[in-house]
Amino acid sequence: MNVSYIEDGQNCSISEFKRSVFPAVYLLIFVIGLSANLLSLCLFLKMWRTQRTLSSVNMFIVNLLVSDLMLISTLPFRASYYINNLNWVFGDVICRLMSYVFYVNMYGSIYFLMVLSVIRYVAITKPFIYMRQQNYRYTWLACLSIWLLVCLASIPNLFGGAKQSEGKVMCLELLNPKKDQLRILIISNYGALLVGFLIPFLVLLMCYIFVVHRLLIHNSVTTHRQQYKKAGSLAIIVLFIFLVCFLPYHVARTVFLQAEWDLCINGTRGSCGYITGVRKAAVITHCLAAANSCLDPLLYFIVGESFRKVWRRSKRQIRNNKEQRKLGDVTKTEMQLRSYPR
Repeated sequence: MNVSYIEDGQNCSISEFKRSVFPAVYLLIFVIGLSANLLSLCLFLKMWRTQRTLSSVNMFIVNLLVSDLMLISTLPFRASYYINNLNWVFGDVICRLMSYVFYVNMYGSIYFLMVLSVIRYVAITKPFIYMRQQNYRYTWLACLSIWLLVCLASIPNLFGGAKQSEGKVMCLELLNPKKDQLRILIISNYGALLVGFLIPFLVLLMCYIFVVHRLLIHNSVTTHRQQYKKAGSLAIIVLFIFLVCFLPYHVARTVFLQAEWDLCINGTRGSCGYITGVRKAAVITHCLAAANSCLDPLLYFIVGESFRKVWRRSKRQIRNNKEQRKLGDVTKTEMQLRSYPR
């Protein structure tokens, strides 16, 4: 359902706007997201080598990390397409995968964040149940279920491949959509909006309402203060990701599809101002949705169990190695001075 970039033949194109926005944003997300997620992956691998196991929370986080790396790996292809004046040179199969991977990442991230929120809710409100249900079989089953759900639901995005238009091979576009095609997209959008965004958002919102309520009641209890502080930080970051990355995108996509339907039925009515504004909003919110891969690593430091310990240990080890190298250089210099003939 790659509907963010519909072009038409009524001189309401925003191609120049896309060529100026997408490459810069995609490459910026690629650099920041790749650095942050690869660093996080290295720390998780070090944690695995040390402990030979991962907690349920960390297993969900690793799946979230893999989802983000999938999206990040597609961004240079997308940037190249717009830098190359909307001319796709990577073949039809890669073109189909671009939209598919984007939606797998977005809805996979939404569901993994929802599950992490439910886990934090259970850990705060029902700690004994949380301890009893630390079962790797259930964790793997939940992870596989999420991957299966988002991968199957995103299959329609594999149908929109590269197309020849104006002497170029175009990808990530829907060229001159028909009424039936738009009607299917609108219906699919409402289904994705309900199942892919509203239900997970309401679930995590209810979880955090109960968590904040418990936090306010037991704020004076010293033994649980750190745990409540972690839950509060998680709530702030997850809600920030939903409200900044996912909510604007789904609102803009819904308004955008309705605007495209009106355009298909009634035409521009002599003005392109509204339709170009809606299309530009769809472009900007699409960039915000892709930026979630840069924000997710913040969660690892807050809810990743033992993650911060490994991070501090790694920094201490790097600092000690530098000091040892400096000490070795000083000792080597002193030995050379002593052996110098006088």
